[in-house]
Amino acid sequence: MIVVVGDLVTDVVAALDGPPTTGTDTAARISFAGGGQGANTAAWLARLGTPVTLVAAVGDDHAGAARVAELTAAGVRCAVRAHAGAATGTVIVLTQAGERTMINDRGASLLLSPADVDAALTGAPPARHVHVSAYPLLDPASREAGLRALAAAREHGLSTSVDVASAGPLRRAGAAFLDWVRHADLVLANADEAAVLAGGTDPVAQARTLATVATNAVVKRGPAGAVWAGPEGVTEAPGRPATVVDPTGAGDAFAAGLLAAWTGGASPAEALARAVALGAEAVRQLGARP
Repeated sequence: MIVVVGDLVTDVVAALDGPPTTGTDTAARISFAGGGQGANTAAWLARLGTPVTLVAAVGDDHAGAARVAELTAAGVRCAVRAHAGAATGTVIVLTQAGERTMINDRGASLLLSPADVDAALTGAPPARHVHVSAYPLLDPASREAGLRALAAAREHGLSTSVDVASAGPLRRAGAAFLDWVRHADLVLANADEAAVLAGGTDPVAQARTLATVATNAVVKRGPAGAVWAGPEGVTEAPGRPATVVDPTGAGDAFAAGLLAAWTGGASPAEALARAVALGAEAVRQLGARP
């Protein structure tokens, strides 16, 4: 069992036909679906047949109930608390030409608490790994829950991983973020996030720097593949050709492929190959879930 701690929200995805023009209309295909980095990774893990529990918070509203029902139907065990008077979070995703911009209202996700984490770890089937989306860590309102997830995992003798999440909030957090994730077993970052945390542009150097904070570090390079650095050295994986429909959630799928393989005993090379393959599958579709 992998326990994922993170956000569960509604994604409003607008696949634009061209760059948005201020003051007039821009044609797009618009869809409503479940989202949230933690929830997306949990959904992809379930798709791979990996037992998974999601720890999250939603509003006591129709959107929250729908988001939980979707994940439950997909095979995710949901340790999700519904908060009266709060609204389930919403993210507006603008995607065009292989890039995406997210406008984020985390809503009830800000109410995630250390008690939610403890209840999930004691009430879930025996876990082997805790994966933390950095969104709870990056916001002061939910930070204690993210920190508790990492501390509780260590207390239970479980391995840990953190997906760095987003370069913008990371810049605001500054060097403190490295202290929060210090001694995690694995940190995952994309190129922009790695540049914030480790500086430079060389993914191998970035991964090696991050591996002095966590035991292992992975730098995701999109279509160029990925780099792993850890006690066994550096491993690089090439990308896979894919026609990009929507990059939303590709990093979450990558994380799921990596975790399913690595926690099952795969080598870094095998884990990266499975991660890259699942990320390539994700970009071929509209939306962040399988």
